[in-house]
Amino acid sequence: ISLVPKDWDGDHEVAWGWLWENVERMLKNLMGKPQVQEKALERFIMSLTEDAANFLRREVFKRFFALAPAGQDYFKQSTTRLYWIADKIIEMTIEMYRAPKRMVEDISALGLRYVGYAIPTEFFAPFVSGAVQVVRTMTTDESAEDAFRWSLTLISKILVRTILEGSTIVMQAINTNQEKALNKAISVSPRGKRAVELLNIAVGTQSISPLYWAIESGSLNCAKAMIIDLLTIRSDRENYYYGCDELFTRHPEVIQRLCADAPPLLPALLDGLI
Repeated sequence: ISLVPKDWDGDHEVAWGWLWENVERMLKNLMGKPQVQEKALERFIMSLTEDAANFLRREVFKRFFALAPAGQDYFKQSTTRLYWIADKIIEMTIEMYRAPKRMVEDISALGLRYVGYAIPTEFFAPFVSGAVQVVRTMTTDESAEDAFRWSLTLISKILVRTILEGSTIVMQAINTNQEKALNKAISVSPRGKRAVELLNIAVGTQSISPLYWAIESGSLNCAKAMIIDLLTIRSDRENYYYGCDELFTRHPEVIQRLCADAPPLLPALLDGLI
């Protein structure tokens, strides 16, 4: 506020006061609730029999597919794998109460992986709704249902935020595995920032390497274009730009990685180092 004294007026003051009054009200309403909700959710989870757990695993995806039929295209795994995913979701809802800081970091890392898989964020809301509907049919404890809804909603919001912030045009181009799309995506970046765009996407404390993701996902056309772009010498009136240092600082083991996972990319790397 002190940095914008000329622009700050009475309307800004009113808006600023309204904002923090609402934040204060929401925080006061939540004070003490997480502890109660954690216990209620823990009781619900511990009370599940094997049959009830299987019902929960099965119905979560059944409800989700009913609410968002297109979601079936992204869950083509075996039933065993889907059950494992459901178990992890339940585990995450209770862990969000027990270790929130660690869970935010873990969920952010998971969200960055979803960026690479190009999962539409529109599916998270119906998934949460379907899961909550299933839990509602399994308990009469409103506190347990509220605890599950609050935790799962928070997890989905973190994932959505991470995916939206991490879905750069470079990552979108990698999903197409088209060299032309990658070159077009990176062409809008300034000379001094091209290496960062190709080597690091950070959301909170978590980061992912677009180059390594291209290799892991098999998008070798894009990976080759990225290496060539990194090792192309550019200049302006004041500086020369060459991404070699940035590449080996971010990935000091890049040669070993290419030897193991993407040998066809080695000529492009070695040519660029000459």
